[in-house]
Amino acid sequence: MTLVVAYADTPPGHAAVAAAVAESAPAQEVIILVPAVRGEALPELDAIVARWPEVGGRVEIESGDLGDPSDNVVQVAQRRDARLVVLGLRARTPVGKLVFGSTAQRILLDATCPVLAVKPEPATT
Repeated sequence: MTLVVAYADTPPGHAAVAAAVAESAPAQEVIILVPAVRGEALPELDAIVARWPEVGGRVEIESGDLGDPSDNVVQVAQRRDARLVVLGLRARTPVGKLVFGSTAQRILLDATCPVLAVKPEPATT
């Protein structure tokens, strides 16, 4: 089976990858990173493996062919018959959600497989 990660180069995105690594470890499942931010390029595989060495050899990068990042995540999860979608959550105000929408909310509502939503560790001072 596979896990799909809605990836962004942000603390919530990194928390999502870390959660996917932990979740996939027992069965050594493939982890597929899908960009979750419009126009943002994903890092190279070498950079991903350097940061999370335990995923070496079983991480892939894939993007959908739809314009909306949330649709791409759901599309890739369906196409690859994902066992789980993992996404990171960030705090947004209700007005911010109304104006800009929420990629995470759309993934939660549209995914056809279970979704694991995680938050990053609070910043230490």
